[in-house]
Amino acid sequence: MTETAGFENPEFWNSMYDDETAPWLIGEPQPAIAALEREGWIRGRVLEPGCGSGEHTILFTKLGYEAVGVDLSPGAVTYARRTAAEKGVPNARFEVANMLRPDDHPVLTPAFDTIVDCALFHGFGAYGRDIGAHLAYANVLHKLCNPGGRVHILAHADTEPGLSSQIGDSVIRESFGDGWELEDLQPARYQGHITEQISEVAVKAGLPAGGPVDLAAWLVRVRRL
Repeated sequence: MTETAGFENPEFWNSMYDDETAPWLIGEPQPAIAALEREGWIRGRVLEPGCGSGEHTILFTKLGYEAVGVDLSPGAVTYARRTAAEKGVPNARFEVANMLRPDDHPVLTPAFDTIVDCALFHGFGAYGRDIGAHLAYANVLHKLCNPGGRVHILAHADTEPGLSSQIGDSVIRESFGDGWELEDLQPARYQGHITEQISEVAVKAGLPAGGPVDLAAWLVRVRRL
């Protein structure tokens, strides 16, 4: 199986939720995403593609936003719904959907004011090496976002060792061209957790063998024209 095929295979991700080995399961929202809300950037109807454990959709719902999180993995959606119930936000909405096939999923109906992508964008296209896949995904985001709406992306940066696919800022700039205004692109940090199951991968990348890890990221804001 190719890396890209694995990326679009639900079973590839389900196993990470079954045994809780996913390095992004940190039990709370990413600090960079939570800061966006505090700074007033989360507005209107909100979509979180690749929601994973659901922490951001849970946060937005708790704060009163109309938010929905979607993920390719049924295991992720089950995990997110359980987490929402445990955190006292049972009304947080999560649905299974493939972001590259929006027409197959009623939940992916256009008219979102804010889209928050935390660690999904960098994985498209053979783990970050095929600009065509990133462009296709950006076109989906353009279709789903209201004119004047904003897309926020927290993506793994290639400026330091990392645990998975990483991208350079040029990929972001090339992906969001026509139909977009790139308002901000800056270095940020992404919080992860290295479990025993992925410790060998981490060590090979020059990272600690276990425990919390702080990774280089890009924080991006683009406006849909």
